[in-house]
Amino acid sequence: MKDAVVDFYDPLAEHYHLIFEDWDASIERQAGILNPLLASQLRSGPLKILDCACGIGTQAIGFARFGHQVVGSDLSPAAVARAKREAEKRGLRISFHVSNMTSLAEIPESDFDVVAALDNALPHLSAEQVRAAVRAMGSKLKTGGMLIASIRDYDTLIEKRPTIQEPAFYGNAVRRRIVHQVWDWIAHDRYTLHLYMTSQTEEGWKAHHFVSEYRCLLRAELTQALESAGFNQIRWLMRNESGFYQPIVVAKRN
Repeated sequence: MKDAVVDFYDPLAEHYHLIFEDWDASIERQAGILNPLLASQLRSGPLKILDCACGIGTQAIGFARFGHQVVGSDLSPAAVARAKREAEKRGLRISFHVSNMTSLAEIPESDFDVVAALDNALPHLSAEQVRAAVRAMGSKLKTGGMLIASIRDYDTLIEKRPTIQEPAFYGNAVRRRIVHQVWDWIAHDRYTLHLYMTSQTEEGWKAHHFVSEYRCLLRAELTQALESAGFNQIRWLMRNESGFYQPIVVAKRN
């Protein structure tokens, strides 16, 4: 898992913001959903948060802007390096580490109020690795602390087996950008994702192509993994309830 995932995210790190029409606006929009959710489940005061799939910092930056004490980690060294630069650029104090979420061995701190794994990070993992990741996240939480994760709605997608995510068109007639995905199904519950970013520049059109593999992680499987790891008060929030772009699961550590 490790090498394949790093091979996807390392070259993507410098281009990841292009997935969004306006990355900074997306940071604010997601923070505007996630922070009130954390407050409703825990408390409104500053929280100690570990974002263990931080990528280039989309959620970590949003959490820090709300005054939380944030630690970010990711398997991709390039993503962590960019997240650190982006946080420094915005004057935010966030501690970053390169760490595998299945162990989180490189994170020296514990007793977090929240551990987050957002943006469909868990479906990179096998069933055994998902269980290991959930246990590792639980080990970093204080008693009564909360895990929050988001994944695609694979309960629906595994039945429909889509082969393409329709293109998103950004920009204007002078400088445009097209972002889309192609999914090659290699098993009933696994697919190879092809992410294409095509940008119009002064020198002409430039295209980038990134490839990764995902597994359809169903909600029942993740719920069972959380229960086995000693979590309780497990609750799924669908898009129409949370306003977030993916289904979210929240759970408390016993």
